[in-house]
Amino acid sequence: MKNTTLVVFIAFVVVLVSSPPQIESRMVVGSTKPPCTTIDLTGCWPELFDKTKPSAQCCGTLKAQQPCYCDFIKNPALKKFATSREAHLALGFCGIPFPTC
Repeated sequence: MKNTTLVVFIAFVVVLVSSPPQIESRMVVGSTKPPCTTIDLTGCWPELFDKTKPSAQCCGTLKAQQPCYCDFIKNPALKKFATSREAHLALGFCGIPFPTC
């Protein structure tokens, strides 16, 4: 009886360990908004600090993040960057209006 219980217990543990964990997955249909947790400045160095016209790559990156600007401004960790003089200049050079949130 002890051996049978042990075998059943071991079989249970093996099945439990070999089963893939269940992962909750959600898909938001119709959402084209990128994740708004970090500011991507790909292609924007050193133009942002030289106060010169950003590259086409930088402007493309900034335009792609346009739906996030209000989130950036509302985020205390990102606000000082998103509202800086350099940010205003870069958006202006790229023809992107500064958001009014």
